[in-house]
Amino acid sequence: MVTGAGSGIGRATALRLAREGARVVAADVAAERLDALVAEFPDLDLVPVTGDIATEEGARTVVDAAGGRVDALANVAGIMDAFLPPAEVDDATWERVLAVNLTAPMRLTRAVLPLMIAAGGGAIVNVSSEASLRASASGVAYTASKHAVNGLTKSTAVFYGKQGIRANAVAPGAVATNIEAPMRSQHAAGVVGPIMQAIVPAPASAEHLAASITWLLSDDAANVNGVILPSDGGWSAI
Repeated sequence: MVTGAGSGIGRATALRLAREGARVVAADVAAERLDALVAEFPDLDLVPVTGDIATEEGARTVVDAAGGRVDALANVAGIMDAFLPPAEVDDATWERVLAVNLTAPMRLTRAVLPLMIAAGGGAIVNVSSEASLRASASGVAYTASKHAVNGLTKSTAVFYGKQGIRANAVAPGAVATNIEAPMRSQHAAGVVGPIMQAIVPAPASAEHLAASITWLLSDDAANVNGVILPSDGGWSAI
């Protein structure tokens, strides 16, 4: 199961998994993106599901499409926050970013855990961010949401590791995707703009991130649990 499968990292991950033999429930909020994906790759086992995973109904629709078994979950879907700092963030931005970036992965994790436990195990990978490791990569809502994603990941690993569940996260740096990341704050531009211009490595491709996600979902990562794996071109080492 892959969320955000209509574009960017989600699309690359769904394709990578399907090419390696998985039946992939590909979820996205935009039906036209999923239609294009399935039309372009008719030979792959892709099950398109349209829904807003930020709502309980949308999350349930995605899980129901799996037909009672989920071996691997990739929580990829996410949105940015226009780099709004704490004094400027509005309630609508805060609530939407937290809903998509944190509450949706929690709901999907909560829904698939009983299925995975009943099957004897499973793997979950959450897409976190460089913003989960530092405060100079985004605005306050995105930063808070991704720090919390790391906590969700580690908590899941601790509570269910003995039942065969592995939960890890990938923390991308800059990635060439279509996610919108405008900087709507002059204050943010003055504070974090120079920092990012000085230290951010060249953008990775979505396929680079898909490779990391696929590895963490695979049996090759059987001894890896509760890890936040930077895939950021060395940004986190600076």
